[in-house]
Amino acid sequence: MEIHINHFAVIVCAIANLALGALWYSPAMFYHAWKKENGLTDEQLKKLNPPKVYGLSFILALLISYNMAFFLGDDKTDMAWGTTAGFLAGFGFSALIFTIIGLFEMRSWKYILINGGFITLYFTIVGFILGVWR
Repeated sequence: MEIHINHFAVIVCAIANLALGALWYSPAMFYHAWKKENGLTDEQLKKLNPPKVYGLSFILALLISYNMAFFLGDDKTDMAWGTTAGFLAGFGFSALIFTIIGLFEMRSWKYILINGGFITLYFTIVGFILGVWR
């Protein structure tokens, strides 16, 4: 089996992580609920080091995207399979293990659903991009 990796698509997938996160965790969507569920204050968030956090987040998203690209690297991968595989990886693996961890950490269902929803949607988008952009 020959594996095909579209490196430009992988980079776009990593950028999509930051873009989706900016929207998902914005005040227009889940920022206030996310902040409350994490017990964070505006003062704490102002201490964040944006270059460090966004830089590391991009590198990690790039690794996630390459990982998915290797799994979807078969020539038979298309939009439908890419999207399905992304959803299955996001929900079936990542969000569910995140839920198990959240249960043991005694996190609220709101916290689990906000973050698990992001994880599921992100992996689904990555699968879609990689499936379409062969």
